[in-house]
Amino acid sequence: MEDLQPLPTPSPAVAAAASSSSLSEPPRQHRDTFRRHEIWTYFGPAFVASVAYIDPGNFATNILGGSQFGYRLLWVLLWSNAMAILIQYLSAKLGIVTGRTLPQSCRDHFHRPTVWALWAAAEIAAIATDLAEFLGAALGLDLLAGPWMQTHGLSPTQSLLTAALIATVAVFGILALDLAGYQWLERGIMVFVGIIGLCYGFEVLLAHPDWKAAALSTLIPSLDPHAFKDSLYAAVGMLGATVMPHVVYLHSALVQPRLQELAHPPKAPGRRVRLRYLRFELIDVFVAMNGAWLINSAMIIMAAVALARSGLAAPSIQDAYHTLGPLLGRGAAVVFAVALLCSGLSSSTVGVMAGQVIIEGFLDIKFPIFLRRLITIIPALLVIAIGLDPLRILILSQVVLSFTLPAALIPLLLLTSRPDVMREFSSAFRTRIAGWAIVTIILTLNVVLLGQLLFSS
Repeated sequence: MEDLQPLPTPSPAVAAAASSSSLSEPPRQHRDTFRRHEIWTYFGPAFVASVAYIDPGNFATNILGGSQFGYRLLWVLLWSNAMAILIQYLSAKLGIVTGRTLPQSCRDHFHRPTVWALWAAAEIAAIATDLAEFLGAALGLDLLAGPWMQTHGLSPTQSLLTAALIATVAVFGILALDLAGYQWLERGIMVFVGIIGLCYGFEVLLAHPDWKAAALSTLIPSLDPHAFKDSLYAAVGMLGATVMPHVVYLHSALVQPRLQELAHPPKAPGRRVRLRYLRFELIDVFVAMNGAWLINSAMIIMAAVALARSGLAAPSIQDAYHTLGPLLGRGAAVVFAVALLCSGLSSSTVGVMAGQVIIEGFLDIKFPIFLRRLITIIPALLVIAIGLDPLRILILSQVVLSFTLPAALIPLLLLTSRPDVMREFSSAFRTRIAGWAIVTIILTLNVVLLGQLLFSS
């Protein structure tokens, strides 16, 4: 079988590592054992992408849905997760088969005016996402350390700005893990995901939910007949916070380092190697996305039990923090803030990585990731310094993302369906139908969300 497309020539270090490891097919009698051990080395890319599904935007929408409608909207998360699995797998598949990121593939196969338009939309999405996620990290740290800073003479705005500066340094530290190798950064992000999961597991144990009611609400779709419009708004917001355009671009890049290690320069990995990688990445996506689904479900369950009886009509993230202490104990409030901080730091890091992939892929330029971090923190610091409401900015960012989402999903579906791009790996007819159905649902509901946000009183 002819190689599909040459990969970029790896660095001497990568080439040496590739030549010193056993990259060819193992003997048949050892193949099963080899694969059982090998699969763990492929875990990582989907976990990095999954951070976008448990970012501060998800905190806000899940708290809103759970506090207002109890367990009723858990089914939205189940179906959103199914959509996310397919979308993220297609992004990874494009990267594995072509050896190119989604932005690079757009530059390769679309006309120049289209590429510039897609880049502009992707850049807006990356900036809006990074703004919201960086603000989430600042809010999480401010909830933990803000009262102490305010007792030492800082105003609420000054304490939040200080928290943002500390979060900036922390994100630089996380990004620096990549200097030690891409797997170190992946492991760091996976640790953050694990901490968030443990925090919400602890919250759910304290809340003592009705598991039977939660299971039925997960399996049976329904909206509140007495507040149909409000429950639809909450459901669409939860879906809109789940499918994020920047990680659609990013996932196709996250698979590249392993793909280059599998190459035998100057040839690209053959068909069998790509097939094996695709199988492993499908498992990676399935495990990571379902992990994010469980965390999101735990957010709603916690809000349904603890916040629904708080009397607040639409509790914010700060309201949730201040309410959990009296209801479930000080530990519950602290754990909630820790989860928000980990979510903000990890998702902000992933947002910076996505921004770098977008600008380098669409414009074919080299852009230092640390410079990208410096540029993207300026809007967030200005928002805080001016005294704007971070939660309003968080909502505004979701509105912006609803506009830019088609610029990521439609090119992905077009490219993965084209035989001249994917060869024999092009999407099957049933996958195309499922993909376009998902895009239609997501875009329709995002339009509904946008209308609700713009015209609701």
